[in-house]
Amino acid sequence: MNSVRGLLAASVISIQNSCFVYPACQKCLSRLILDSRRFSCLKCGCTGEAKDASYRYRLSLKIADTNDLFDITVFGSCLDPFFGITAENLQRCVQDFNKLSGETSTDTSPRALVQAVETCFIGKRFIFGV
Repeated sequence: MNSVRGLLAASVISIQNSCFVYPACQKCLSRLILDSRRFSCLKCGCTGEAKDASYRYRLSLKIADTNDLFDITVFGSCLDPFFGITAENLQRCVQDFNKLSGETSTDTSPRALVQAVETCFIGKRFIFGV
């Protein structure tokens, strides 16, 4: 694997999905498998109660620089300033909203949130660490 790191100035063309947070293992940051009562990490074997799962931002974007298009995913707390809230608190807000609205899917964000994220990112230029 190439370990060369650099910076890329590019504009966001689109948001690739509407799920902006994921349940993350506190040890290895991998996606957790959740059921109604428990969570487990397939990568490191960590387990616990579902209510204790922590959440992390994951924003999948299509971006363009002057020459190329790229699919890129931005992870973690660097997104806190853009959302104005931690990933855990955003997840709680989405869950509460979904309960009130009768939404049964846990993998979708309310349309208003998706529109706000699109407005915040699409057409804007950022410097990405790659």
